[in-house]
Amino acid sequence: MKKIASIIPLIIIVALASFVIHKDERPLPAKDSCPNIIIILADDLGFSDIGCYGGEINTPNLDYLAANGVRFSNFYNTSRCCPSRASLLTGMYNHNAGIGEMTEDRHLPGYRGHITDSVATIAELLKQAGYHTAMSGKWHVSNTVEQSTKEDQLKWLNHQLDAPLFSPIEQYPVNRGFEKYFGNIWGVVDYFDPFSLVSGSTPIKEVPKDYYHTDAINDTAVAYIKELSSSNKPFFLYVAQTAPHWPLMAPEEDIQKYISTYTSGWEAVREARYNKMVKIGLVDPGKAPLSARWEDSLHWKDNPHKDWDARAMAVHAAMVDRIDQGIGRIITALKQTNQLNNTVIIFLSDNGASAEVAANYGPGFDRPSETRDGKTIHYVTNKDIMPGPETTYTSIGPRWANVANTPYRYWKAESYEGGIHTPFIAFWPNGLKLKKGSINKEVCHVMDIMPTCLELAKATYPETYNGHAILPVQGISFLPVLKDEKYTGHDVLCNEHFGAKYIRKGEWKLVAKNNEAWHLYHIADDETEMNDLAAKYPEKVRQMDSVWKIWANANLVFPKK
Repeated sequence: MKKIASIIPLIIIVALASFVIHKDERPLPAKDSCPNIIIILADDLGFSDIGCYGGEINTPNLDYLAANGVRFSNFYNTSRCCPSRASLLTGMYNHNAGIGEMTEDRHLPGYRGHITDSVATIAELLKQAGYHTAMSGKWHVSNTVEQSTKEDQLKWLNHQLDAPLFSPIEQYPVNRGFEKYFGNIWGVVDYFDPFSLVSGSTPIKEVPKDYYHTDAINDTAVAYIKELSSSNKPFFLYVAQTAPHWPLMAPEEDIQKYISTYTSGWEAVREARYNKMVKIGLVDPGKAPLSARWEDSLHWKDNPHKDWDARAMAVHAAMVDRIDQGIGRIITALKQTNQLNNTVIIFLSDNGASAEVAANYGPGFDRPSETRDGKTIHYVTNKDIMPGPETTYTSIGPRWANVANTPYRYWKAESYEGGIHTPFIAFWPNGLKLKKGSINKEVCHVMDIMPTCLELAKATYPETYNGHAILPVQGISFLPVLKDEKYTGHDVLCNEHFGAKYIRKGEWKLVAKNNEAWHLYHIADDETEMNDLAAKYPEKVRQMDSVWKIWANANLVFPKK
């Protein structure tokens, strides 16, 4: 593929320039006893987007991992990009890691806007345990440095102003345990010319003409695998995608694969996904009926913007397709280096698909107003310019997000199942004892990834790191699940994000949108949250609300100086 060939010399060689494998300084476990670990995190991917979770998007490589691994049907994230990333990296509820909201520092313990020194990252602890560590992709767990004026901020975003730091340098990945890093420090990116792009801590000031960020993230991961496989150390590789987060941007050849796929509309695609999910055994129609479609007052047949909306979802699909292509190259690299069988690959999403209407935000903060060469970027509010190229900032919106999160209600940022339920695949040829291709029903959480990685590495979670005390890990290793052994997971899980919140305790779930009353669901047999029992069981609501408040007080949710 000519795009990849041109990206590798200029970008990946830069990313690898200072990656020198040194002679091991301590005795290490044999590489065949401690597996390599690769975590691949998608951004704003819906629960049912990929093929093996019911979607119509072509994802043969993810389907391969699922067919030869295990899919989890009850795995939770924390409903938003940076909180989920903080929880994943630290094994903690995100407030305890310092990111209760986004990346603004509110100077309150749970709201520092970056991963604090009260926790350690997976990379830090695995590096200490003898692993090589590397990352490519979206960081988004550090404070965002901004320019003093809006004019200068836009110039910076437009690549027309040079400023060396996108976050405080001590918060960069290379200072939180990663030996090597290539990617974007901030969240939102122009896929053809991303802002906040760095190698290590050095800004990358220009990219090739035919650059596409998803390719660069995945091809850097491939290069890291090839480099690290020559060492006797195992490696930990974190591949943090930006796709399919808005803006909707993809190569036209990939968009054309799906140009007719979504012309049947919201209702038809959602129903087809649900039927496939039932057929493959991912959902039980008795416990998870298809929830009511969001805002079904507008039916597809009456939609005045059918062409635009069908293309928007086609671009979303193309972005997912492109991730899968890159994962295919990662799998190939593992095969070529004889590492595949002894590598654990984990794939998940940071939250449900996004209902945000990106065009309404307009330029500013992390959104440019022009391309590098001065072309106007259009924030398309009237659906009069088709999505896909670099000159448009658009998103799929709430109706397609509702489809992407089939069969659940709501989306990113909410604590309803559509916001927090993630597809999750675990692949490990040498160690997986469950039946290949099986679907596991255990309830697990993104904070469980850290202790699982430590157990895989035969490492222990310390009381101190880098000379100071750290909080006890809150996640629970799900390695026993992969080994088909007895597993005792979480009896209680909670979340809070900008006032959206839930508590899941045993068979029950209490959930609310921002500043709204609690809704109660018997989640064990009402997985799509259709039957609110709050009025019928007020005492249950009071009991669970009390437990949630205890959790919130203990986990820095309530802002306290």
